[in-house]
Amino acid sequence: MQAPTNTQLPTVGSGDFQYQPVPQWEQLPENWSLIEVAGLATDSQGNVSVYNRGEHPVIVFDRDGKFLRSWGEGTFNRPHGLHIGPDDSLYLSDDCDHTVKKYSPEGELLMTLGTSGEHSDTGMTDFDYRQVTHGGAPFYYPTNVALDSEGSLYITDGYGNARVHKFSADGELLLSWGEPGEGPGQFNLPHGIALDSNGRVYVADRENSRIQIFQPNGEFITEWTDTSRPMQVFIDSQDNVFVADVGRKVGLFPWQEAGPNPVGGRVSIFNLDGELQARWGGGENPGTPGDFLAPHDIWIDSDGSLYVGEVVWSAAAKYGLGPPNCPSLHKYIRV
Repeated sequence: MQAPTNTQLPTVGSGDFQYQPVPQWEQLPENWSLIEVAGLATDSQGNVSVYNRGEHPVIVFDRDGKFLRSWGEGTFNRPHGLHIGPDDSLYLSDDCDHTVKKYSPEGELLMTLGTSGEHSDTGMTDFDYRQVTHGGAPFYYPTNVALDSEGSLYITDGYGNARVHKFSADGELLLSWGEPGEGPGQFNLPHGIALDSNGRVYVADRENSRIQIFQPNGEFITEWTDTSRPMQVFIDSQDNVFVADVGRKVGLFPWQEAGPNPVGGRVSIFNLDGELQARWGGGENPGTPGDFLAPHDIWIDSDGSLYVGEVVWSAAAKYGLGPPNCPSLHKYIRV
């Protein structure tokens, strides 16, 4: 899709992957706020569902940013991840509720995985992934969901666990893999997940700063390390791999330090061989078009437009860091 020419806005990316930002794309009702965007996805009509931490947790816009509807008020403990399947069903992870739920496009609850308010045993006692001593059953702060071609669910179980769980389309637990650590098949906060057209599973192993790639049965294949605390990975219909890095300029845990010359929030695009195709951001000027503070989710629609959700308050504002005008939702049109 060709973007309108606007010389006031930067073109980001490179090569075959160049984009122009669309600032203030979303048209919210008066006095509504997203607070921060934990998850987002588009459906078969191109409508964008935004899973946010404001008073209206699921807000739906059309592709031009026009407000359509909202639902889920008072339903969720803390929104985290969103995936929309080919039939437009929504899969929502509620990390602090320790559940993943499936909804119709209209917001009707269809299936619940996990028990509300009850978490598994992994050795963790506080919100600190370093305390996890062993992998546990589903769930302990689950993070994100992806589907395979048969409708099976792959779920990263994340802040309080160190595993990936695979469920059948009707909710039967089929297998789990992962333990805490830095070796192949181990995780320190599995945060994001996606599948390519061959069914291989890509896991954003956030605190190990890598993408791990597995067979559908959990067998380790390889890892990519040209990433900095990846939050989410999305793979489009051409098997281009999009990664949202939060980087190290801001901490998502009070004990973390940025270190020398830290990389900030950014978007990277790889091919299936792990070769970098394009990258932008870096956190030098968050709040300006083309840069980020704390990317949390990423999605590509059928037109090739790119959406990024940010968790500005969780990452920075509560610590008194970051510009107050940093947006929580970005749209980029491919040019």
